[in-house]
Amino acid sequence: MGDTVCCRISYSDFVKTFTHLEVVHLDSDTSRDEPSLHHKSTWQMRLYQGAWQRGVSAGGCRNNPDTFHINPQLHLILSEMEEVIVSLNQHSIMEPKVIGFTAYSLPKNNSETIGKQFFKKNKSLVNSQYTNSRQVSHRCQLEQGGYLILPTTFEPGQESSFTLRVYSSKPLKLKLLDMQPSLIKSAIIKAPATLDGKSFSQYEAVFLQLADEHRTVNAFELQELLDACLPNDYIKSCACMEVCRQVVLTLDNSGSGRLKFSDFKDLMCSLKYWQTSFKNHTKEKTGILKAERLRDALLEVGFQLSTDVLSILILRYMRKDGTLRFGDFVSAILHLSVAFNLFESKDPLQNGSIKQSLAEWLKSSLTC
Repeated sequence: MGDTVCCRISYSDFVKTFTHLEVVHLDSDTSRDEPSLHHKSTWQMRLYQGAWQRGVSAGGCRNNPDTFHINPQLHLILSEMEEVIVSLNQHSIMEPKVIGFTAYSLPKNNSETIGKQFFKKNKSLVNSQYTNSRQVSHRCQLEQGGYLILPTTFEPGQESSFTLRVYSSKPLKLKLLDMQPSLIKSAIIKAPATLDGKSFSQYEAVFLQLADEHRTVNAFELQELLDACLPNDYIKSCACMEVCRQVVLTLDNSGSGRLKFSDFKDLMCSLKYWQTSFKNHTKEKTGILKAERLRDALLEVGFQLSTDVLSILILRYMRKDGTLRFGDFVSAILHLSVAFNLFESKDPLQNGSIKQSLAEWLKSSLTC
């Protein structure tokens, strides 16, 4: 039996030979397969798998104060003071993004998504390096309590899926903060009775020219009416046939597919209200809403949306340049109005859940 060969290298030679040293932390599942680690204490690990989606959750780093808050917000709760390791992995292999994360102190009992103003008023507690490597890790000592972690790309609007892991030797909790969908107020504005006179007289003449013998208009006639009544191309973007059909489905309570003049007045008042909200969030360029601001604009109108719902709206309405026009905004409002109204009509006790037959489901889906 030959002698055991032992290879050694001096520290000075090691430094000359190697440029990088990577240390791998094994979680409890992985370490089970390594006999030499059986007597060692194991890591507690929590993870979140998510994605940065343009217009929804790709807000970029802290250098982008207007969009930073839309990044995924993860609430970390530590039961006692502990050294933790936060590790962020991106799943973009061919075209890796520059990634990193930032952490803030946050009370344990917080369950709501944190708004833009919080990040403008509060200093960050932990800042990782930003690099285009597959993984970014940071080890830090944290007190017992709650923390908010935002994994981000360096630039806003960059898309990729990711996994964030937090390791600790003590118990910990990690959860995503998100909004629950809710209708805060009706987005449809009823025309005040005082507007029956001169304010709408100019519209009424055109309305009656296009209306049938029952003084109602369908979607095709509504399109002609809006084209004649709306003041400019900016707001006329909502006069397309698709939006007109949605207007009829939203405002027609009779199921006839036609609108009365009172419905038209409600529409005109609503359009004015929606236009104000739209303009409040289109600071750089009139008539163009950045997709990242859609959630805040819809919240002003009356819709509180979860990330999943917002993601569907962005996929449906965002244009190639990452923006929405006023017509897109109106269409989104109408879709949401019908969806919330249909649900509330089936949930009189406000339990937050409903039962529908296949026929009812199809009708509801097609109406939205």
